[in-house]
Amino acid sequence: MSAAAETLSVLKDIAERGKAGASGRAPEIASIFIDSEARHALSGATLVSTNPSREIPAANFSRGGREDVHAAAVSARRALGGEWGGTAPQRRGELLYALADKLEESSELLATLETLDVGKPLSQSRGDVAGAAATLRYNAGAADKMEGSSVPLGAEYLDFTEHEPLGATAHITPWNFPLGMAARSLGPALAAGCTAVLKPAEQSPLTSLAFAALASEAGFPPGVLNVVTGLGDEAGAALVGHPMIDGVTFTGSVATGRIVGASAGRNLKPVVLELGGKNPLIVFADADMDRALDAAVEGAFDNSGQVCSSVSRLLLENGVKDEFLRKLVERSRELTVGDGFEDPDLGPLVSPEQLEKVDGHIAQALESGARALLGGGRPAGVSKGYFIEPTVFDNVDVNCRLAREETFGPVVSAFGFSGEAEALAIANSLPYGLAAGIHTSDIDRALRLARRIEAGTVWINGWFIGGVQAPTGGVKDSGYGRERGIAGIRNYIRIKNIGVHIADHCAGG
Repeated sequence: MSAAAETLSVLKDIAERGKAGASGRAPEIASIFIDSEARHALSGATLVSTNPSREIPAANFSRGGREDVHAAAVSARRALGGEWGGTAPQRRGELLYALADKLEESSELLATLETLDVGKPLSQSRGDVAGAAATLRYNAGAADKMEGSSVPLGAEYLDFTEHEPLGATAHITPWNFPLGMAARSLGPALAAGCTAVLKPAEQSPLTSLAFAALASEAGFPPGVLNVVTGLGDEAGAALVGHPMIDGVTFTGSVATGRIVGASAGRNLKPVVLELGGKNPLIVFADADMDRALDAAVEGAFDNSGQVCSSVSRLLLENGVKDEFLRKLVERSRELTVGDGFEDPDLGPLVSPEQLEKVDGHIAQALESGARALLGGGRPAGVSKGYFIEPTVFDNVDVNCRLAREETFGPVVSAFGFSGEAEALAIANSLPYGLAAGIHTSDIDRALRLARRIEAGTVWINGWFIGGVQAPTGGVKDSGYGRERGIAGIRNYIRIKNIGVHIADHCAGG
């Protein structure tokens, strides 16, 4: 049995044990994956992954540190100068297609591990696996299409550009979509010919380890994809600052993004940052109310609101505000909340720290006079797990944290407006700029506002529009750079210009 197969076998045991709700000491897994082999942290230190639905330890995994990051970076650099560096673009695409097939073949294992780590409903975890496979296939198809160009300098010269891999890249991914976020940046990096070191969030290491093991089984050479599990201020910081790492991709909080960006800047490394959002959904009186309600419910409560691009501010034209909120509460009250393995509409929050943060935002809002139209607490009859009900607020003080900071939970606040100018002013009033939505039957109005809203993505008459083909990213405090689409692949290539002076005579005679 190969080292990758052994790792997958241990992960299957963890998944079966976790789904069955087994208690007692969690199994231990070597979760640092370097040169296609799993190993323990050189320090011997471990961390615990906990099932947030049941508050039961799922696995003890390796707490990587500076020495482990160094070993992974050396491996990535060695692979870049070895077999992988000579791999043709078409072959890179074939390997990505093979990895996508492996993900689909292991879909149930990956979905179970995702639900075990982060608590999301099992059907949503299965959808995330399908999305990761689609991401890999998109980038596989683009691997041999990153073409250079010729530059016209006149008869005496030949000038052209080539696209080279950026090099050994770091990928620091969040806990809300562990597999999907790994595929989102690793797919284009590998398609471009880069090597990678992945540092998953400490709350959600299991699918990242499985991803690397499946990549090995799909045929990727040792060292092309390495994983170091651990804490952000240890393994993550060491990775960003490592001299053998040529570029960094980070998805997470604004505060940590500032640290990552500063560290990368000191070392003159390109960095892509997707950070937080406080995203407005603007609903005008002439909108299709059913479509707007669909968008509000999905946007606010998908993945229990733990989505950077979730709806967290409802901007409702005054004439329809009360009726819209009444219908939103009716629909949201029907949503089920529970253990991810029971496949409800909403699972738990990921950790006690996240629950404490959301509870704190809610408590301050209530103290400042906000009115909870729905929810605001733990679901009735639930004593275990980091759960909170779908929550809808009105009369929120614009200066409280719930109105101004990313909550990252199933909580949405409503604000009234009168006319386009006020809607635009409210939408642009915060330092975030990730996503926004507009619901109206007036396409001229929609496009006027779309051009003036300060956000990297604007959706009209829908929410979560697009897929792997559509670039995403933020402005202002929501980050910079774009992922997905062709723009995502360009993060991982560098342009080299080659010029030739052609001699002005013919040889022979």
